[in-house]
Amino acid sequence: MPRLLHSGQVIVDLVMAVDRLPASGGDVLADSASFEVGGGFNVMAAAARNGLPVVYLGRHGQGRFGDLARQAMQAEGIRMSLECSPGADTGLCVALTESSAERTFISHIGAEGELSAEDLAHVTVAPGDYLYVSGYSLLQASKAQALVDWLLTLPRELPLMFDPGPLAASADSPLMAALLPRIDIWSSNRAEALQFTSASEIGAALQQLGSWLSPSALLVLRDAARGCWVSQRGQAVQVPGFKVEALDSNGAGDTHAGVFVAALAAGHEPLAAARRANAAAALAVTRRGPATAPGSAEVEAMLLAQ
Repeated sequence: MPRLLHSGQVIVDLVMAVDRLPASGGDVLADSASFEVGGGFNVMAAAARNGLPVVYLGRHGQGRFGDLARQAMQAEGIRMSLECSPGADTGLCVALTESSAERTFISHIGAEGELSAEDLAHVTVAPGDYLYVSGYSLLQASKAQALVDWLLTLPRELPLMFDPGPLAASADSPLMAALLPRIDIWSSNRAEALQFTSASEIGAALQQLGSWLSPSALLVLRDAARGCWVSQRGQAVQVPGFKVEALDSNGAGDTHAGVFVAALAAGHEPLAAARRANAAAALAVTRRGPATAPGSAEVEAMLLAQ
């Protein structure tokens, strides 16, 4: 059975809801606050809740946040390939969500920011597995080179999904130059794609990405309430979104990515997978918190209702 092998970072979010962010040096009262497991967990939970078994390849720390991370992954049935890392706790992200549903992050990296060749050497891959790489992983000097080197040794038929995030290095950095031709599925939002390609509109971004990636690569660009764009071999299609009242956009893109790859693994064609992912992301933004992905039954109900 296919699995998702996730090489990103699981961290703990301190989630706070505010009417609006304060000016520098200012102060506001939060409407709510809670600790929630997030980061790479959001994608993994979305995939697991939609029928795709998941293995977490990253490190997890020793301490209160590491304990939270492990408990959350165990509750979702996510298998961890590494034992607890002594000497450092799992990292923390302060996630501030405004009444407009926009979110702002401030992160501190912990044990999850490191990964060695030895950590990856014992990972067993199988035909049908999907690999997942986050752009955040390429920011960590103690992780990036070992991860890219390992990925490039794996069989070419294993699909590699990449989400650049907002901080990914430019396309001409040595690591990105090595990784780009190996990417089979690109998953990002509009702003990330435009920033990464220095393009001014989606069509140009899709064209530029297509020139960098594998010739048969599948490009998925999330476009907020408008849904997403799916492009392959130069043919782009917009898959409409679902109209909902958004409360919190934190984790919506991760929900989309996790449900999309789960749908592909289940045999859905890319456009059908994108529609399922759009429905899941629409449901996710109606709930507060990072890992708010619905399960497959809820996604089915949403699709039937439309």
